[in-house]
Amino acid sequence: MAARSNLPRPEGTRPGWNPRLALLVAATFFMEFLDGTVLTTAIPSISADFAVPAADVNITMTAYLLTVAIGIPLSGWLAERFGARRIFCLAIAVFTLASLACALSQDLTTLTLSRIAQGTGGAMMVPVGTLVVLRGTPKSELLRATAFLVWPGLLAPVLAPLVGGALTTYLSWHWIFLVNLPLGAAAFVASLRLVPVAPGDPGRRLDWPGMALTTVGVGALVAGLELASSHPELPWAGISAAAGAAALTGAVVWMRRTPHPLFNLQVFRTRTFRAMATGGFVYRVAISSVPFLLPLMFQAGFGWTPLHAGALVAAVFIGNIGIKPATTPLIRKFGFKAMLVFASLASAATFAACALLTAETPEALMFVLLVCSGAFRSIGFSAYASVQYADIPPAQLTSANTVSATLVQLATGSGIAVAALLIRTFDGVSLGHQDAAGPFRAAFLAMAVLMLASTADSILLPRHAGASVSQRGHRTDSGGRPGTGGPAVSPPAPEPKEAPLPPRPGEGRARRP
Repeated sequence: MAARSNLPRPEGTRPGWNPRLALLVAATFFMEFLDGTVLTTAIPSISADFAVPAADVNITMTAYLLTVAIGIPLSGWLAERFGARRIFCLAIAVFTLASLACALSQDLTTLTLSRIAQGTGGAMMVPVGTLVVLRGTPKSELLRATAFLVWPGLLAPVLAPLVGGALTTYLSWHWIFLVNLPLGAAAFVASLRLVPVAPGDPGRRLDWPGMALTTVGVGALVAGLELASSHPELPWAGISAAAGAAALTGAVVWMRRTPHPLFNLQVFRTRTFRAMATGGFVYRVAISSVPFLLPLMFQAGFGWTPLHAGALVAAVFIGNIGIKPATTPLIRKFGFKAMLVFASLASAATFAACALLTAETPEALMFVLLVCSGAFRSIGFSAYASVQYADIPPAQLTSANTVSATLVQLATGSGIAVAALLIRTFDGVSLGHQDAAGPFRAAFLAMAVLMLASTADSILLPRHAGASVSQRGHRTDSGGRPGTGGPAVSPPAPEPKEAPLPPRPGEGRARRP
């Protein structure tokens, strides 16, 4: 069976839905997401081993996140040029070997360089892995597929402090990286068996100006966000962010004019994909702030120990997992629009409720609140992850996937940076006598207001948005549009009025007669 799955498939065909492949890709995502934040708890130990200030160790986290961000835009072209299976396997190998190099590092410079190599592997794993799953998934199974792919992004930020603290306390910081070795080796072997072979396109040209502008833009934005959260008193954060925005604007102008752009920007003509880039971006910014704000409020505001705070924050993880079996049935029953509006409104309500917590609040009540917050978080993530691809033609899938991965990375970084800025902005604010948690309460209220912007965007979605995926209330025609018959699949041809694009291997583009 494994050998059969590796046979090349004719262009324009899709293999069947493979849950094992989706689970494999999700597992690699979890490694990549976890390593993005798990190092935080090990910073004091690394600082002591290398005899450097703890603040200097932050460069290892910044280098990793920056490398992932600037590497994602190139990953789509690499998958088309050399084949998605080859690039995905290479990404796992690079990430695993770089993890070993991190564990063997004897000084901060070596560790930082190893983290850059690790980030290079991670930058390819996420978008290329997603592409591998999406290419083999019909629209009728897209909700199930994204349910597998969403959980790493939900769980990793919540589990990172607990995992990192346990490994550092009971073993050593080296084990944060060493645990990736058996996992990476198993994932590499499994990928050789499960990932279908798709031929690359040796003639596929790289849009060098588009790549340069996009890389500089994304890198400068991420660097600005990192500086804003760590050194807000310096002007470099604003300068870097402005330079990044200018470079990305230049990239958009260039790619709209060149015949072979790095991304096909026509994906933004699709309303359901645009929802991910507008309301979905705001939703992720607000949601990404929670794993950052909660532990800080519990420790700095309530005076709890890190273990106490981490144990309660794990309630968010329970909500994420507990609601997961119900997310697909809920979306199928009520549709994407209703569930996105509900998830954003309910999340805003939980943020406002978090602002009312005190050290005297019964922990059972806190636990229930955070479980609910995790459940609403999971519903929103799952809905956005599925609806963004609902109406994307197969010929635009690579561009849509790469753009989505880039925006997700920017939104996650923005959530942490915005939360840190809010805490500093509201420093000194208190809702009572000597309320040390005052800045965190104000930050939660501000995030609740921000979340309502996501609600407004979701309300403007068409009533039957993403119906070809949710299959709610009616069948679809062969183009995945509301109709009276036909399977729920997307058309292989471009949308009306779309400029024709050169054929892309493995994209499911129909052959011309």
